[in-house]
Amino acid sequence: MRESASTKTEYVQPSYPPSPFRLFEDFFNDWAVRSSAVKGETWKPPVDVIEKDGNLILRIEVPGVDEKGIDLKLEGRVLTIKGERKPENPNGFTYHQVESHYGTFTRSFTLPDGADGDQIKAAYKNGVLTITILQKPEARSRAISIGTA
Repeated sequence: MRESASTKTEYVQPSYPPSPFRLFEDFFNDWAVRSSAVKGETWKPPVDVIEKDGNLILRIEVPGVDEKGIDLKLEGRVLTIKGERKPENPNGFTYHQVESHYGTFTRSFTLPDGADGDQIKAAYKNGVLTITILQKPEARSRAISIGTA
């Protein structure tokens, strides 16, 4: 899986030591994420991509974003998440420092061939949007027994 964008690609540095096999994993792994910046966007919420029980799970951290203000759209194999985090209106107080990000965001991901676009579920809890994408049964791995000749 890779993130789609119309501009240059920016690779996300993991917080764990990189694997010496990372280049091979990315080359052969259909789930690899490609992150990219989108012009005009004011912030980019972090996304964790997980494979669990044969399904793909995206966890997007969007605290302070109203779930009704998040738009999910699937066009072909591209899943797009859009939303906006609005700053608190400073009535009765003054900001002295602002480290939070506000404004609109867009994240787009190209789903792998084995993903079932008709089986996408989304849930929002405690500022985290969790999107579960089921794999088509024929795309799931299975054990193959070896018989004698």
